[in-house]
Amino acid sequence: MTSPVLYLIATAAGPSEYVDAGVHAAQADGWDVCLVLSPTAARWWAPRVRELEKLTGHPVRSRYTLPGESGGLPKADAMLVAPPTTTSACKWAAGITDTVALGIPAEAVHLGIPVIAMPFWSTALGAQPAVHQAVETLRGQGVRVVFGPGEPHAPKQGSTSRFPWLLGINAAREALGQ
Repeated sequence: MTSPVLYLIATAAGPSEYVDAGVHAAQADGWDVCLVLSPTAARWWAPRVRELEKLTGHPVRSRYTLPGESGGLPKADAMLVAPPTTTSACKWAAGITDTVALGIPAEAVHLGIPVIAMPFWSTALGAQPAVHQAVETLRGQGVRVVFGPGEPHAPKQGSTSRFPWLLGINAAREALGQ
């Protein structure tokens, strides 16, 4: 029996610095993990991207492929967008898929692939009406939006190193009925 494939999609929120911890947690839960990074998160990991590719056994995607080019990833069974920023959530909900990190889950949810989003943002940014509307729009499209304990967090108080990756991973497992 093969492991289910989880696309872990990270945008430029603080916990993305620890996305390797998310990969390890998902692998420990039995997932074959493919990693997709927003362009900014990819810049953070640029010196160590080969380390992430070795960890996952797959290329790390951070840009759209060119015509005729393969993305090199197996088909996803589920996707976990963790952590999306308020900017990413608003763009995704508005259908602005200018990065592969937004385009892949935006399409997947309408193809029947379970998509979970686990935000990390401050109460100050989350107070913007567009953010609440984006969360509701994503939920209306079938995205399961899961807020970890203490999220949204007080400004400058979020714990990036203690991001609850397993909460999102468990939600993905539940979405598969496992």
